[in-house]
Amino acid sequence: MKIQLLSPAGEIHRNGSGIFKRSLRYAPLTLTTLAAMVPKELNAEVTIQDEGVEPIDLDFAADLVGITAITGTSLRAYSIADELRARGTTVVLGGVHPTLLPEEAAQHADSIVMGYAERAWPELLRDFAAGRLQPRYHFPTGRVLSGLPIARRDLLKRKRYATVNSIEATRGCPHKCEFCVVPTAWSGIYAHRPVEEVIAELETFSGKHALFIDLSPVEDVQYAKALYRAMIPLKIRWVGLATTRLAEDPELLQLAAASGCKGVLIGFESVSQNTLNGAQKHFHSADRYAENIRRLHDHGIGIQACFVFGFDDEDESVFERTVEFVDRTKIDLPRYAVATPFPGTSLYRRLEAQGRLLHRRWSLYDVEHVVFEPQRMTPERLQEGLQWSWEQSYTWRSIFQRFTGAPWSILTLWISTNLGYRFFAEKLPSKADGIYREKLSTTIDEFAMTIG
Repeated sequence: MKIQLLSPAGEIHRNGSGIFKRSLRYAPLTLTTLAAMVPKELNAEVTIQDEGVEPIDLDFAADLVGITAITGTSLRAYSIADELRARGTTVVLGGVHPTLLPEEAAQHADSIVMGYAERAWPELLRDFAAGRLQPRYHFPTGRVLSGLPIARRDLLKRKRYATVNSIEATRGCPHKCEFCVVPTAWSGIYAHRPVEEVIAELETFSGKHALFIDLSPVEDVQYAKALYRAMIPLKIRWVGLATTRLAEDPELLQLAAASGCKGVLIGFESVSQNTLNGAQKHFHSADRYAENIRRLHDHGIGIQACFVFGFDDEDESVFERTVEFVDRTKIDLPRYAVATPFPGTSLYRRLEAQGRLLHRRWSLYDVEHVVFEPQRMTPERLQEGLQWSWEQSYTWRSIFQRFTGAPWSILTLWISTNLGYRFFAEKLPSKADGIYREKLSTTIDEFAMTIG
């Protein structure tokens, strides 16, 4: 059996036409984990293609093709799936978007996988081999992730990524932020891998570094502390994601630093507590952000801070206030996005009920395009403010100002990622505008694609 696994990319992030540099790319776990889950008795030959790092070549022979899609890449995934099915190839669609909109995705696939695939994917493959493929597969995820296979990193083109050492220790999130797709696609899931299994996989990595893709392993503080204690003897350097809880628990922060933590991505979202509360992110305290940043820096940990624009209580002053905060607190890597109402989320349902969705052209649901009517500014002003914030934070003046607060232990990483985002910020206005105008001219075709 020959299996092809494909990960389409949006135009901003696509190899060749995109503006995302290698220094900002890490190898995702989806394709390599699916490859590792293929039952051995099928003797399958597996190939993967990630459009984020190379153009997808559809000139291949395969018995079955699996395509993963998020909302922003769903139309691209549908186009590929339709072309392959027209040739007689069996296509399976999975990922966040098919989980959110299974009826839509089913029109472009022979089968779909909803939710996580640990149980569904092997069963689907066995059914396919036996000639009894079902139209839909879905198994719930429990609270313990034990026995996960080690991802097939050998199938990756390693030189195309900043790192291929991606790993997962926890899955899901106990919080329910209004704009977040996680509590919608994977409701009620906050699962943990046994610490010893995480350590065993880390020990297989080439090089003394790792990237944890978990949304926030520190929400279970005792689990996180146990994991970090076990990681200390490995003497690795790692980056990952967290909430501000990491900085607010002194022992947890000390253990994270001792285990080799050199950087964390934190979704600060807004510098306004009212905005955080309205988005159901009340577990963050905006008035403690500056102190949290200082504590992380004091422990040699850099910060990629994500901010979201377009919340209902925000006027045009939000852009300047946020950029000023970034420079003043010397955030290492600021990253900006526009609030995006992904299908099924609380934000989507509210904006849809209020008649504020501008369209459902999923390819523009990529967090860099405005797809709804803001409350206190025009869509055009929100788009301009988003792009202005990117440009301001990656001027040489801002970079040098923030550099004075960077931990010296991450200097090389700090420089390469800032240069990568400076390129992104410079190219985003023309790139985003070009994509937006192009998509406006293809509204009918894209809408027809979603309804079959």
